[in-house]
Amino acid sequence: MTQALISIDYTFDFVADEGKLTAGPPAQAIAATIAQVTKSAYERGDFIFFAIDAHEGGDSYHPESKLFPPHNLKGSKGRELYGPLADFYEEHKDSERLFWLDKRHYSAFSGTDLDIRLRERKVDTVILTGVLTDICVLHTAIDAYNLGYQIQVIEPAVASLSPENHQFALKHLQNVLGAVIIETI
Repeated sequence: MTQALISIDYTFDFVADEGKLTAGPPAQAIAATIAQVTKSAYERGDFIFFAIDAHEGGDSYHPESKLFPPHNLKGSKGRELYGPLADFYEEHKDSERLFWLDKRHYSAFSGTDLDIRLRERKVDTVILTGVLTDICVLHTAIDAYNLGYQIQVIEPAVASLSPENHQFALKHLQNVLGAVIIETI
């Protein structure tokens, strides 16, 4: 079994109090855990992918422009990783096992070469962390499921805007997509 951890949108705009589309305290509460499980996955030899929203300012054609305020704009502080995860990235960013992917839609697979990179490395299991559980994490899991990957979600390393949305997504991930919900690596 070859695994890859996918860290989804754990950025300033989604986590910090001043973020443009912040999940606030629930997302901030996972800062230490998301950094620790990422470090553990890296130390055991897993591939690490940072799948980060990359939006253009003023793009009225993007479907999210009708749903959410502008966020994670290219070149903005909003796209910077948040908390100790940023330190981990800076320390390891030149590694052959660490990748940064700009994504335009909810799923880390949509419009990126993630599937190609995973298949090149013979990855069969994706481990999901990040925000928001019910949006980008869930949509990434749906695409992973449709592409035939095994899915694990580290429950204390994902967060959403509300406990209800978080719980709905975890149940959907487990009961509909067959994801294994785990506590740690």
